[in-house]
Amino acid sequence: MFSQLGLSPTTCAPLARLGYTTPTPIQIKAIPVVLTGADLLARAQTGTGKTAAFGLPMIQRLTTQGAAGRVKPRALVLVPTRELALQVSQTLSGYAGSSRLRVVAIYGGVGMGGQIQALRRGTDIVVATPGRLIDHMQRKTVDLSGIEVLTLDEADRMLDMGFQPALKRILPVLPRQRQTLLFSATLEDGVVGLSAEFTRNPARVDVSTGQVVAANVTHQVHHVSTERKRDLLSHILTEHTEQALVFCKTKRGANRVGDDLEQRGVSAGVIHGNKSQSARNRALSDFKTGRVRVLVATDIAARGLDIARLPLVVNFDLPLVAEDYVHRVGRTGRAGLDGRAVSLVSGADAGLLREIERIVKTPLERLNAPVADTAGAPREAAQYARPRQRPRTARAVSAGARPGSGWTRSPSRRSNPRRPPVAR
Repeated sequence: MFSQLGLSPTTCAPLARLGYTTPTPIQIKAIPVVLTGADLLARAQTGTGKTAAFGLPMIQRLTTQGAAGRVKPRALVLVPTRELALQVSQTLSGYAGSSRLRVVAIYGGVGMGGQIQALRRGTDIVVATPGRLIDHMQRKTVDLSGIEVLTLDEADRMLDMGFQPALKRILPVLPRQRQTLLFSATLEDGVVGLSAEFTRNPARVDVSTGQVVAANVTHQVHHVSTERKRDLLSHILTEHTEQALVFCKTKRGANRVGDDLEQRGVSAGVIHGNKSQSARNRALSDFKTGRVRVLVATDIAARGLDIARLPLVVNFDLPLVAEDYVHRVGRTGRAGLDGRAVSLVSGADAGLLREIERIVKTPLERLNAPVADTAGAPREAAQYARPRQRPRTARAVSAGARPGSGWTRSPSRRSNPRRPPVAR
């Protein structure tokens, strides 16, 4: 029972309405520590209820101390993506229903007017992405001098090189006397070292039992050449008739995969950083409500998004960073349900695959890759290997082939095509 963790009846009241009766291991370990006011570094597998682990005791603290006029927010939650900011703010609003605390989400991609009005009306908790929060700081539309609790959700991402400059601008304006909480599925030694710069003797909670992904998620690998991945993906989605989340490495790649699925008769939405925020929200909403069966995304969807009962994640491309595999596959197998993660791996990915297996501490199951061709007959995995080199002929050399390559050079194709940009 949540009440046995030190939470008040007022704090526990919304949980029953939301259907939450039994706390998860991270909630059992973290909530009592947060209630003491101590700083905390917490690690738990994805889908185990980290938002409640920091949100419930934070709400109780703010409720106990009173509203203080709401002139200044008293709690700040920093997250890496817009979608996560919106999701966390909605979740915290649900938890705060009995306390009348106000929660405001601040993120980019939308106008600042509505956010400014919400801040002027007063708020207790701000959930923000760093870039948009700095925009408000520069306009003096947010006052962070009253922050009592700072939470870094997805702390490993918040402390990597991409977000460090923003954090160095935000942290100095916060009160030195505050509680700081870091929650993530992965906490490498480098991240822990960086956290020492802005935490005070933090307690450590780790309920991952040595595993960074839930044991109820199966991991499978299909070895396939890059040019055959779309056929294999279509075959997988034909056999698997429920919803699936497909991850691509680049924005352009996500668009192409989404278009290809639509042409094959599979309803698909696409979400990445070049989409407008309204388009991203609409695609995510369509997927959550079942209006589309497949969501194709870059890694902006890999962090923290809670998609209920998602049975399948497909890595069309492996992530650029091996640690992001943990967050991608964490979208399935949540809340104790079974999940499946399938990765389409080309020969160039061998080193990255080994690194992923080192992180998840288990070999990924290798599968043969039968794929339906356009005529409906199955193609075996051997047909998805790269074609063998053709014997070099005098005609090939005269046509402009590189000596010794065994291939002719097509005059209509660039010999060194520009690589697509990396998704951010």
